Amino acid sequence: MRIGRIIVNLSFLVLLLGTFVLSHSHRVVAADYAALPASAEETTPLKTGDRAPAFTVRTVDDEPFVFDPENLERPTILISFRGGWCPYCNMHLSELRTAIPELSKNGFDVLFLSNDRPELLYSSLKRETQESIDGLDYVILSDADISAAMALGTAYRIDKGLTDYLEQKDRDYAGSSIGKHNALAVPAVYVVDRSGEIVFDFVNPDHKIRLPAEDLLAAANKLVNKTAQVSQ
Repeated sequence: MRIGRIIVNLSFLVLLLGTFVLSHSHRVVAADYAALPASAEETTPLKTGDRAPAFTVRTVDDEPFVFDPENLERPTILISFRGGWCPYCNMHLSELRTAIPELSKNGFDVLFLSNDRPELLYSSLKRETQESIDGLDYVILSDADISAAMALGTAYRIDKGLTDYLEQKDRDYAGSSIGKHNALAVPAVYVVDRSGEIVFDFVNPDHKIRLPAEDLLAAANKLVNKTAQVSQ
């Protein structure tokens, strides 16, 4: 009987401890979001020469996708954008259709990081954008929890004006970083070499200013040429 009571008491303590840890974890995460910069201008993004961070995002099928800079098979280009509702993001993705085939040919993985929830990754894009990027070798991933953006230093809190705008436009932002955390990522482009080092960055707090496709190709080709020289 005594052994039985001990087992019951231990089970209760384990359950209590698990509840405490989970509750503490939720409070820490909530505090992390609350501590985000109040504007895009106040963010402190990673720069060229920094190590790329590891992070986990979600696929269109809502499966975890782990970016591990310590185990890259190919150099990788990270392109973050606000979501399919953003007209400037649509224009940028359409423009990059001219660059992606050459990037893939030169051995780069291209990962787009959207703040939309997984099921909206493609459907929220304008029809013209979907047609522009159809058949290209790229991956769009959901950073609705802005874990990648926080790791890259590009996450920030939004003001009510943006949610009012989205509601006026009847845009679905439930489950996105806006709906879940009242936050967004500054649009950014990072080129990461196989060692996990950031060798090029473009981050502008003005979401209307994006990296031209030819500048991205120039940055990628610079890495290709440097790698070729080292291997000789």
